[in-house]
Amino acid sequence: MRKLIAVLLTGLLTLPALADNPQVELKTDLGTIQIELFEEKAPATVENFLAYLDSGFYNGVIFHRVIPDFMVQTGGHTFDFQLKETREPVTNESANGLKNLRGTLAMARKDDPDSATSQFFINLKHNSHLDATEDKAGYTVFGRVTQGMDVVDKILAEPRGLYRAFPQAPNVPVRILTAKRIDGETVASKSQGD
Repeated sequence: MRKLIAVLLTGLLTLPALADNPQVELKTDLGTIQIELFEEKAPATVENFLAYLDSGFYNGVIFHRVIPDFMVQTGGHTFDFQLKETREPVTNESANGLKNLRGTLAMARKDDPDSATSQFFINLKHNSHLDATEDKAGYTVFGRVTQGMDVVDKILAEPRGLYRAFPQAPNVPVRILTAKRIDGETVASKSQGD
């Protein structure tokens, strides 16, 4: 019993640290997804993501790649499937110890590990093959869904296959209507020392 109480108290003591992590809200056509970002474990990736978010880049992008038993991807295409212009790629931080578990967010990238820009995905299951190993870079995990996995599952349930060039996209595009911080701080205010 004492061990259980000690474990619970230790867990409670670590909760305030979680409150310091940036919190983000994605309002989609199918509901709201709330996200916690792991700034300490993936600082460059979180800074990159928040720069896109604070600039309004994610407002109006669609979930263009939805693969059952794998992930849902967004962050780069407009409602009419136009690819948005992005910033320079961010350095891969996949060796940060975070795993591609269900509900985690990771950066999408090309074969080059350091090619991630704006696109990210939400894992639908533990995708261990995306985790870094000693001999290969993985896909950088930088956050997790804290509320709204039911919304992610709704996106997954949408019929797909209508668009020949984007067969994994929902037939009726699912947009991120607004993407914003819910902790109040922006990259600009942070860099000014506010």
